[in-house]
Amino acid sequence: MPLTISLEQQVMLAINITLALVLSSIIGMNRGRSNKSAGLRTHMLTGTGACVFTILSMYAFPGSESARVAANIVTGIGFLGGGIIIQKKDGALDVTTAAGVWATAAIGMACGVGAWFLASYVTLAVWVTLALLKRAKVFNDAEAKPEVVPAQAHIMHPKLDTNTFLAVEQKIANG
Repeated sequence: MPLTISLEQQVMLAINITLALVLSSIIGMNRGRSNKSAGLRTHMLTGTGACVFTILSMYAFPGSESARVAANIVTGIGFLGGGIIIQKKDGALDVTTAAGVWATAAIGMACGVGAWFLASYVTLAVWVTLALLKRAKVFNDAEAKPEVVPAQAHIMHPKLDTNTFLAVEQKIANG
C-alpha cells in the first residue's frame, strides 16, 4: 500500500515535528545543565521520535487503531526510563530525569496530533517543575541537614615522639 500522506500534509506535519524537537530541547537543556545521564540529545530524540510515531500511526496506516501505537510509545519510553535510573544502596538516582524523558515523549505525542498549545503548556509546566522546584528542594534540604564543619587535622612531625610532645605540653601547663 503506497504512502497516503500528500506532500502538503508532510510539510505541515514537519512543522509539528520541528515543534516537538524545539519543545523537547527545552527539557533536555535543563537536564543537561544539571549533568544528568539523559540530557539535550536524549530528550530531543525522545520527543521527536514520539511525534513521528504518533503521526505515522494516524496517517500512514489508515483504518488501523492509532491508540495501540500511543500505548506502545508509553511502554517503550517507560523501558527507556528504567534504563536511565541508577539503583544504589541508599536510593535511586536519575528518577526525575527518567520522568522527564517520559513527559518529553508525551510532549512529542501532543505535537504529533497537532495539539501545539497543549504541548507548549506541558513544556512550560515540566520546565517549571524541573528548574524552579529544584531550587525549593535545595532550600528545604539545606534546612533539614545540619551543617558539617570539617575538623582541623593536627599532624605531628615524624621525628617527634609522643612522649616528648606530652612532656613539653606538661611543662607549659606547669609554668
